[in-house]
Amino acid sequence: MFKRILIANRGEIAVRIFRACRELDIEPVVVYSEADREALHVQLAEHAYCIGPAPSAESYLNVDAILTVAKAAHCDAIHPGYGFLSENADFARRCAEEGIAFIGPSAEVIEQMGNKAAARELMKSAGVPVVPGSDGSVPDAKTGAKIAEEIGYPVLIKAAAGGGGRGMRRVFDPAQFEDLFEEARAESRACFNDDEMYLEKLVLNPHHIEFQIMADAHGNVVELGERDCSIQRRGQKMIEETPSRQLTPELRAEMGAAAVRAARAAGYVNAGTIEFVLDPSGAFYFIEMNTRIQVEHPITEIVTATDLVREQIRVAAGLTLSFTQDDIRPHGHAIECRINAEDPSRNFLPVPGHVGFLHLPGGAGVRVDSGLYAGCELPPYYDSLIAKLIVWAPTRLEAIRRMRRALEETIVDGLTTNIDLLHQIMYHPQFVRGTYDTSFIDANLETLLAWSAGVDEELAEGAAATDAAKEGEA
Repeated sequence: MFKRILIANRGEIAVRIFRACRELDIEPVVVYSEADREALHVQLAEHAYCIGPAPSAESYLNVDAILTVAKAAHCDAIHPGYGFLSENADFARRCAEEGIAFIGPSAEVIEQMGNKAAARELMKSAGVPVVPGSDGSVPDAKTGAKIAEEIGYPVLIKAAAGGGGRGMRRVFDPAQFEDLFEEARAESRACFNDDEMYLEKLVLNPHHIEFQIMADAHGNVVELGERDCSIQRRGQKMIEETPSRQLTPELRAEMGAAAVRAARAAGYVNAGTIEFVLDPSGAFYFIEMNTRIQVEHPITEIVTATDLVREQIRVAAGLTLSFTQDDIRPHGHAIECRINAEDPSRNFLPVPGHVGFLHLPGGAGVRVDSGLYAGCELPPYYDSLIAKLIVWAPTRLEAIRRMRRALEETIVDGLTTNIDLLHQIMYHPQFVRGTYDTSFIDANLETLLAWSAGVDEELAEGAAATDAAKEGEA
């Protein structure tokens, strides 16, 4: 087992990894930017090193600075968390060259699965259903327009190196294709330093279902069930739950088997996520693989009684998985709400600032992953995620009610957050009945914001829908 692990991240995921290291009796080493000098992960750590100014490019994305610290602090592994360098093949390769274990898949696998066009072809060869689309990357807008006509509109333009909704454009009108293609390409170039693009048929109003997999270097691959991530805004997930009400036992088994095939085809080792879209007819298609731990991993941990970060570390150290497929028996229902410092009424504008009074919820079945504390400063340079609120209960209806209660108890004084919006979603009839899809926020945002402003009649309607749904809950 490793003796020292450098945590190449910040915020709640840095704290999450820090705790896993301590429980494994591994000494954690943390890094921070000048803007994060007083961050919680820094205050918790005995060994903390500043790696540069506030901008990510000069700190959390500074490969040379991170590796310099790792070697100076005698770290034998680096955990990248999610975001930043977690899916950077060059960083994983540099770690290997320096003799430092990268807690994640190999550089070759990250490279292969990080290119969405190449990943599609690999999945097709492994018998995993993929959305109809271009064969490989599209060289230019004119070629793309011809392919789009063959696929049939609407189509989705996607960056091969993309993620998080960036480098993507929906096209319904052929006359707009070339302009939108160039927009998406420019965004991809700016965000990922890569302008390779490909096309997919746009599946309208699907469910976004992902399967968690864990694999070791000894040939063992286990899927730990699904997460429904269909509550999204601008391609960014807001709420996740497991299990999904959209899956029958037969469909769940079929999708889980496809996820395992996908991981085996990629030669995958460590934690990863196979993401699918599920159309209204029940057909599912591979869209991408995330070669890292996911933000929403806690709901899988809660229903399967596993510790995925701990398992990541064990697998990276060369150990076999501590569980088999037969050991994974999900129990109960879990929901995660992402609490962001943002203003939903202003197009989800990030709102950094000073945290005054802070009260985080507790009680049975409630977990909070956060880097917040009273008096801390939220800098404007990074993602707006400030906490993940996770609840578990024996049934979905009980989990919804528990989440409502937990959100009501959450107080973050000094920051504008999306807590009220999340709370109203927990009352919306579509959410309560589990009939929502990825169009939910676009279709209902105006109503949800009105509820947040105190339209009692709408709240009463949502509460009534909850009661009406009670009989159908498992």
